[in-house]
Amino acid sequence: MDKSIMSEKGNCIGYAARDPSGVLSHYEFSRRDLGTDDVSVRITHCGVCYADVIWTRNKHGTSKYPLVPGHEIAGIVKEVGSNVKRFKVGDHVGVGTYVNSCRDCEYCNDGLEVQCVKGSVYTFNGVDADGTITKGVYSSHIVVHDRYCYKIPDNYPLASAAPLLCAGITVYAPMMRHKMNQPGKSLGVIGLGGLGHMAVKFGKAFGLNVTVFSTSISKKEEALSLLGADKFVVSSDQEQMKALVKSLDFIVDTASGDHPFDPYMALLKTGGIFVLVGFPSEVKFSPASLNLGMKTISGSLTGGTKDTQEMIDFCAAHGIHPMIEVIPIQYANEAIDRLTKRDVKYRFVIDIENSLK
Repeated sequence: MDKSIMSEKGNCIGYAARDPSGVLSHYEFSRRDLGTDDVSVRITHCGVCYADVIWTRNKHGTSKYPLVPGHEIAGIVKEVGSNVKRFKVGDHVGVGTYVNSCRDCEYCNDGLEVQCVKGSVYTFNGVDADGTITKGVYSSHIVVHDRYCYKIPDNYPLASAAPLLCAGITVYAPMMRHKMNQPGKSLGVIGLGGLGHMAVKFGKAFGLNVTVFSTSISKKEEALSLLGADKFVVSSDQEQMKALVKSLDFIVDTASGDHPFDPYMALLKTGGIFVLVGFPSEVKFSPASLNLGMKTISGSLTGGTKDTQEMIDFCAAHGIHPMIEVIPIQYANEAIDRLTKRDVKYRFVIDIENSLK
């Protein structure tokens, strides 16, 4: 593209939705100038998350158009501000679901910026400190404060790194918070999509005995053979469910479709922990399901900067890679349609550097 033409229209190219149809098309806009604490990242890869569906199609009624989605970011540093010491030009880096926070509250001070008291600023469709609307990384580059960038080891593929920044950390953070990294304990994973398959991979790396629950028998082979789960249960089969009563230490529920909770709570041992990371329309269970076995139910979403860097390093050290389907950005609309039909194993990753022109 002619640089002079691009500079008139903006310094960044991407794909944006213009209205609630969610249809993405070519879009040019400007990123902010590099600040003293900023890192400018040339995007190489971006994961396709269900959040991209929600906001491009205005499912929450809060979308601000034109909307550039994308918050699972991997790329290469192309410029750093004068105060930046952690990164240099050429470093491989990731950016996740938020790009700013107050940096002064108890949660920010504890490296849990996603829980910032004043609200973390989402990577797209958020309102930044200067009042501008953030734009995601179905785009050529991003400028972000270095606090919200993560070092990706040079030997870890950038395409694999992208989904870690949302799908990966969304399950890793609560698994660590609730001490699920105890070899020999038992874990149930509900749902086998982008989040669920990462929960299985982390569970196996932690030395857990992993059972996958799905409504679809068609996922049995991939759960056991591809992902290495120990057991597969069709959740609608009452006999299979009954056989596992009081057998699990932990459950990670990644399913966003509506589903009953009591049958799963019955599978936890005394003192067992149920973590919800999906967003069904309601959560409903009997008090007895919670009280009689001293059980805990907990929610979570992504994680702080401290946990995120720890997770990336853990994946690199243990050879944990998301299962991905790499696509050109021109396929983004089809990918989002397929994602709504759960037709992906298990994460689309857009090859930005080789397809966005």
